[in-house]
Amino acid sequence: MVNLSIIISSSEVNGPGGLFDINATLPLVAIQFLLLMVLLNVILYSPLLTIIEERKEYILNKLAKASEILSQANELTAQYEQELNTVRKEAQLEITNSQKIHKEILEIELNISQKYIDNLLENITDDLLEKKNTALNSLDTIVQSLCVQIENRLSI
Repeated sequence: MVNLSIIISSSEVNGPGGLFDINATLPLVAIQFLLLMVLLNVILYSPLLTIIEERKEYILNKLAKASEILSQANELTAQYEQELNTVRKEAQLEITNSQKIHKEILEIELNISQKYIDNLLENITDDLLEKKNTALNSLDTIVQSLCVQIENRLSI
């Protein structure tokens, strides 16, 4: 390789075309260029291309896994949202039932309390009426005895 470059560099630039004269140097430069391309392809480009392909496959695999995980996550999200909606409906139903039960219990307790108060008022009213009647009867007898006494004193 070095010998070819020495031959090319030592060639004389004489003649009518000078450096651009088409003679044996042009095919040598072309052969040198082709050899350099083949060597670079074997030494540099092939390993570089294999590394690039490996990286491309790695990235594609990771993207495929990521899209698979994303689709699984979407499925799980949909499933959990459906379960959440079901649980919310059940919870709302439980709350509604609990409110109905508490309302019924409150109405029953209110009715019992109202009946107790009504009975208590009726008993108190009856007792007061009885005491009133007793007081009026005793007052009536006292008034009659006083009237008799007043008549007796006035008649004297």
